[in-house]
Amino acid sequence: MRIDDGATTDWVRRFHDATGSTARLVCFPFAGGSAGFFHPVSARLSPATDVVALQYPGRQDRWREPCVTDLGELADRIAGELAALTPKPTVFFGHSMGAVLAFETAYRLEQAGTNAPATLVVSGARAPSAARDEHIRDRADEGLLAELRRLDGTDAAAFEDEGLLELALPTLRGDYTAIETYRWEPGRRIAAPIAVLTGDRDPGTPIAEAEAWRIHTEGASTLRVFDGGHFFVTDHAEEVLAELVKHLDAVR
Repeated sequence: MRIDDGATTDWVRRFHDATGSTARLVCFPFAGGSAGFFHPVSARLSPATDVVALQYPGRQDRWREPCVTDLGELADRIAGELAALTPKPTVFFGHSMGAVLAFETAYRLEQAGTNAPATLVVSGARAPSAARDEHIRDRADEGLLAELRRLDGTDAAAFEDEGLLELALPTLRGDYTAIETYRWEPGRRIAAPIAVLTGDRDPGTPIAEAEAWRIHTEGASTLRVFDGGHFFVTDHAEEVLAELVKHLDAVR
């Protein structure tokens, strides 16, 4: 079933009217993240750009649904949703787990010949070929929280809210299961060029493993290094936004 411009579904979230938009940005959240993270991006880029933020099961208004703990299955389901959108020049943007998920979704859409992105922008993520199983998902709750503190991805006050943690930890564990058990299929590449953004002090993404994204595209690959850690995208929001605008303007 076709998803009209402006429509939302369980998976596809739109926060602002983009009637008459000439390009689309599809945003893939990080582990534990939700569509709402990209609300400011939508506010800045609409209505010229149709900003679609994905909402995975197991969070916010989908908290009663179990997380999808297999990244390939998650990519299959998202590809099915995005294939139903009206055709439009598109850029994918994924951070951390969302970067690898965006890559796998792009691959599926290219194979299907439907609504594949013209460009993939990834941030805060090792290349798919550099994936490794660190078993963070198997840690006790405190160990999982220690990883969040290491990445500096959550407001410290949230660690003190037991109700919030009770909801968030199963989602985080499910997402870590998906990304840690993912294995790249050797030789799998996409036709779309890949623009890589990374922080110079990201404890989970050495620059060499960010550079390795170049082997995952048949097109061009670029790398831009920011001053910052894993969530440099929040510290450099304006610069990241300008990077996205550059790629959107190129595909219009």
